[in-house]
Amino acid sequence: MTADVGITTGTLEVPGARLYYEVRGTGPLIALVGAPMDAAAFAPTADLLAADHTVLTTDPRGINRSPVDDPDQDSTPDLRADDLSRLITHLDLGPAAVLGSSGGAVTALALARTRPDQVHTVVAHEPPLVELLDDRERLHAGTDDIIATRLAGDVTGAWSKFMAQAGIALPEGAIEAMFGGERAPHEEADELRWFAHELRPTTHWRPDPAGLRSATTRIIVGIGDASAGQLCDRTSRALATALGGEPVLFPGDHTGFVDDPAQFTVRLREVL
Repeated sequence: MTADVGITTGTLEVPGARLYYEVRGTGPLIALVGAPMDAAAFAPTADLLAADHTVLTTDPRGINRSPVDDPDQDSTPDLRADDLSRLITHLDLGPAAVLGSSGGAVTALALARTRPDQVHTVVAHEPPLVELLDDRERLHAGTDDIIATRLAGDVTGAWSKFMAQAGIALPEGAIEAMFGGERAPHEEADELRWFAHELRPTTHWRPDPAGLRSATTRIIVGIGDASAGQLCDRTSRALATALGGEPVLFPGDHTGFVDDPAQFTVRLREVL
């Protein structure tokens, strides 16, 4: 259980979008960012961190409560990093620590590359940096097929292909149970936007290891201790190697902060 935490909500106008964000607690600033996960996914972890941090969470552009002017514009890591930079500037509490997970980890790395003055520590939890892998061409082709499947209207087929490529094993019938039934309109819209305008630019983004090594920002690469053999385990280990270090294990798998926020937060406090 967590104590009741006061939440301040706001909307920030940025080029081409209006970003919904939430702020909890007081103390040093830490931002929790996902892509496509929105602020709600990080709420339990944010509540726990708010005991001694100011915690920023946000819906990425085009997701849930953060509408965009051009629905056909791709959501690139650099564009999302600029959004995060503007939020940090708006709060005027930086430099910040940033926990980014999945596509949000790529966002955080992009911010460290472009605005290292705004982020003193990045915890990059399982970034899908396919460009760092030797078999990237095969994986990019697989991603293109996944996207085409979803855009053709085959929701469960796209998710089945996605999970297979990601190396995530689910119980029989789980895909149908999770994605085959009726869902909230914003969930379906967010999913479609992710497939159509976010998945490809995120997995094609290539970090600059030399630049990240020389930057003032401390980079910590996190991997779920239950993610062994999964695609993001491979990409994260490739990033850690490129940065000349070792990855740090976190409880759970790719969504460990959702499945067990208490244990995840304990580990996050340790590495910070």
